[in-house]
Amino acid sequence: MKTIGLIGGMSWESTLEYYRIINETVKEKLGKNHSAKCLLYSVDFAEVGKLQHEGKWNELAQLMVNAAQRLEKGDADFIIICANTMHKVAEDVQNNVNIPILHIVDAVAEKILAKGLAKVGLLGTKFTMEEDFYRGRLVEKHGLDVIIPSEADRQTIHRIIYEELCLGIVKDKSREAYLRIMDGLHKQGAEGIIEGCTEIVMLVRHEHTAIPLFDTTAIHAQEAVSVALA
Repeated sequence: MKTIGLIGGMSWESTLEYYRIINETVKEKLGKNHSAKCLLYSVDFAEVGKLQHEGKWNELAQLMVNAAQRLEKGDADFIIICANTMHKVAEDVQNNVNIPILHIVDAVAEKILAKGLAKVGLLGTKFTMEEDFYRGRLVEKHGLDVIIPSEADRQTIHRIIYEELCLGIVKDKSREAYLRIMDGLHKQGAEGIIEGCTEIVMLVRHEHTAIPLFDTTAIHAQEAVSVALA
């Protein structure tokens, strides 16, 4: 079994889900008392969130590089960044370590294409929805058609992530807002919805809608196990 290096804490609530899913998946595949070999470097999300909103991505890149290098020195065989938004600096991280970064977009795209879908809606932070590092990779590398919510809906999604979900707060009213937005994307032709922030699954799960959902946390964590056990 390979050792998984996790860069977490963005937020710790979603990192907890990564750790749970990874270990449950290892046990499911290997049985008995098996669990994952992994190393976790957890950052202070208050620092990360502040730098994100100040647009200080060079500083964020260095923060992620430092975390990745520590995991590499700890003998991790590969690394996962336990957040969608921070994949904005994934290339910088990969260029500064000698072990692979398992990119969340590639893992998600593989699941979407395996279901035969071509057009999907994307929810996440404003950075993830509006910038090219995520949507562009889905389109250019994997050939998917990706649509995003209106500007007002993007503001709502972003606010709920940072002001509620990252603090572990789950409100029915916010779930209703997300479901309304998802239904709107579905009416625009989205065959499925990417939950492109690792906290969104805290709010909206498969049982809440008939629209196919792509839980990036679970997909990324399960792909990490597949790589670890290959």
